Amino acid sequence: MTQKSTVFLIFMLLLNFALRAQNPIATEPHGHSHYIEHDSVTAHKLIFPSKTPDRVIANLTTDPAHSFAVNWRTDQQIKSGVVEVALATDGPEFLLGEVRKITAKRQLFQNRNINEPLVKAVYYSAVVPDLEPHTMYVYRVGNGSDDDGCWSEWFQFTTAHTDSKEPFSFIYFGDAQNSVKSMWSRVIRNSYKQFPQVDFMLHAGDLINDRDANLEWGEWFYSGSFIHATVPSMMTPGNHEYRDGVLTSLWRPQFTLPENGPTEELKETCYALDYQNMKLISIDAEGFNKSMESRAAQIKWLDSVLRSNTKKWTAITMHYPIYSTARGRDNKELREALQPLINTYEVDLVLQGHDHTYARGYIENEGKGLTVVKNAGTIYAVSVSGPKMYESKDQDWMVRRGEYTQLFQIITVSKNIIKYEAYTPLGKLYDAFDLIKKKSRRKLKNKVPNSAVRLKKDFVE
Repeated sequence: MTQKSTVFLIFMLLLNFALRAQNPIATEPHGHSHYIEHDSVTAHKLIFPSKTPDRVIANLTTDPAHSFAVNWRTDQQIKSGVVEVALATDGPEFLLGEVRKITAKRQLFQNRNINEPLVKAVYYSAVVPDLEPHTMYVYRVGNGSDDDGCWSEWFQFTTAHTDSKEPFSFIYFGDAQNSVKSMWSRVIRNSYKQFPQVDFMLHAGDLINDRDANLEWGEWFYSGSFIHATVPSMMTPGNHEYRDGVLTSLWRPQFTLPENGPTEELKETCYALDYQNMKLISIDAEGFNKSMESRAAQIKWLDSVLRSNTKKWTAITMHYPIYSTARGRDNKELREALQPLINTYEVDLVLQGHDHTYARGYIENEGKGLTVVKNAGTIYAVSVSGPKMYESKDQDWMVRRGEYTQLFQIITVSKNIIKYEAYTPLGKLYDAFDLIKKKSRRKLKNKVPNSAVRLKKDFVE
C-alpha cells in the first residue's frame, strides 16, 4: 500500500467513526451537514480520479439541435482529451465509418476541501458541433490513444428537433443535496426508468451540500452514472454551491453551460437557451443576493432576454423561490425585483428549490382539484428530490402541497400544452396539471390525484 493510500485509509476510518451516529435528515435550515455514508474503498473511488474518464456529463448548449457539450475528469497522468463521435448504428459498423475527433480543453485542477485529502485531477470540456437535428449519435471520451483503459464506454445521445411543433420532455429536480449516493440515487434512477425517452434534465440548485466536497460531488455523479452522459442537463446553482459569496471552484470545470449571461462573474450560472419552442432561463439566485451589481445586471439582462423572446413557452429556473413554502422564509427582494418581469412577459413556469418541501400553484388561485381557470397566470413550483426535509406553511397560492416527500417532475411540452406531473420515487403520481395556451391565452387544468396531502406530522412524531 502506498503512503498516499495509507494516509487516506486512516483519514476515512477516523471520519467514519466520528460521523456514524449522525442523522442524514437535517433539521437546521442553514447548516452544513457532514454526514456521509461510505466505506474507505468506495470513498477512494468516488474522490480520486484515474486514467479512465469519470464524471462524464453532457450539457445543453444554446443550439441543442446541432451541438452538445460534454465534460469529464481523469488523473494528471493523462495529457490530452478527445471526444470521438459518430452516427449511431444497429451494430459496431459505426467504427468502420466516419468517427469525428474533437479536441477538448484541458484544465489542471486541485483542491483540498475541509475534512478531505488533497485531490489532483484534470478536467476536460468540449462542445461537439455540426450535428444533425433529431439524430442519435454515439460518443466516447478519452485521451486519443489505442489504450482502452484511457477511454469511457460509448454513450448514445439524441439531438433536439428543429421543428418547434414537435413535443419534448424534461425532468426537473429540486435539491438533491444530502446523502446523495444512498438516498437521491433512487430518485434520478427511477425517473429515468419511468421516462427513458426524456430529452434533458433540469437541476434547480443544491446538487450537493458542501460546495467543494469531492466525495459529495463523486456521489452525485455516481448516482446519475450513465444517465448524466446520455441525457443532457442544465443546472442553476444554489446556496450550497456557494460559500461566503464565492461559487464552488468545481462548477465550471465540471459543467459546460451557456456563457451568454450579463457579466463575466455570472458566466455559466445566469444564462438562457432555446429548446425547440421553449426559452429556458437560469437566474443565479445566490449571485442575485450577493451584490447590488449582480442583482442589477441580472434584472436588466432578464428584461432584455424576455423582451426579445420569440418562443411560445418560457420557463425560468432559480434556486430561491419567488414564493417560499418553508416556515419563516421569504425572498421578498427577489420577488419584488423579478415578479414584475415575470408578469409583464407572461412567463409560463418558474421552477425552484431550496425550501425542502413541495408546493405548486399560482397567484389568485381560483379553486383546487379538477378545475379550469381562464387566463391563468405563471405557475410556480418548489420541489425537493433529496432526503433533507422541512415543514411548510399552507398558503392561498398553493394548489398542491407536500412535506417529507422526495419528488421528481416530468414536464412535456407540445405545441399548445405543457403537461406537468410530479412523482415519488415509487412512481406514484403526487401532482399534475395541463397548461393550455392558444392565441396567447392560457388555461390551467388541474389534475391533482385523489390522494392525501403528505405532511411531516403524519410520519414523524
